Amino acid sequence: MTVTDPETQAAWVPEAEADDAEDMPLSMRLSIADTLTLGNATCGFMAVYFTTTGILIPHLQGSQESGMARNSAATAVILMLLAAIFDLCDGLVARKLRSSPMGAELDNLSDLISFGLAPAYFVLVYGMVADDAQQRVAALAAIVVLLAVVLRLARFSCVTLKDGMFQGMPSPFGALTVVSIVLLELPFIPTLIAVIGVAWLMVSRVEYPKPRGILAVAMLSWIVGAMGLLAAWAFDAPGGQLLLQTGCALQLVLGAVIPLFATARRVNTFRGNRREARAAQLP
Repeated sequence: MTVTDPETQAAWVPEAEADDAEDMPLSMRLSIADTLTLGNATCGFMAVYFTTTGILIPHLQGSQESGMARNSAATAVILMLLAAIFDLCDGLVARKLRSSPMGAELDNLSDLISFGLAPAYFVLVYGMVADDAQQRVAALAAIVVLLAVVLRLARFSCVTLKDGMFQGMPSPFGALTVVSIVLLELPFIPTLIAVIGVAWLMVSRVEYPKPRGILAVAMLSWIVGAMGLLAAWAFDAPGGQLLLQTGCALQLVLGAVIPLFATARRVNTFRGNRREARAAQLP
């Protein structure tokens, strides 16, 4: 029963009813956005699963079947791309509908799995199976990637930034850039240097725009296109290897170029403010 306080005219709920709300089943308290976030975490975990069962275990067993490793690598990366789609959509849904009080925490934990653990583990396994790899050095690079995502997510929760911008490369974009570097099949040392460079970008103060509006559509289109490239490579389609390497190289170029647009916009805003200040000082 709801009772109205005569002084405040505000309704208050008896303690028994509040306790009933607290005892509500978890499934009743999860929003649609939270369900998408859990899909993000599931994809990240399954990416680790396919990396282990399709690449690492056959390598340890001495298997020479390269097709299985290629299919599993493609599946693992496609799952990370699906996780990025879930991560993109849960924010859009939360803004349009609602998110539960757990939404922000669920998002950070899911991102840690899909864009921290999964790509770091991918780098670690690469360091174990590549011909010229050094396992300990690869393990160090994987730890750097994981810690970069941990620090980035923690900073994101604590620091308030201006609307429309991220500080540092977003973790989904960073994860996809890391796996793109590995899939390019460059020599071992340049690969690890590039991976560590991406980890630095994730914790840097370099600004990246948030994927909203047209940018969100462009990002979604790019992810779907990347899935197609991975599928062509996995099934050994004609030109599939070249298409994949082109897509991976473009991912690296985007990671380096996108911040330049934010920097250029900031410089133009600064110049515009200076011109306005000078015009205001004129008699």
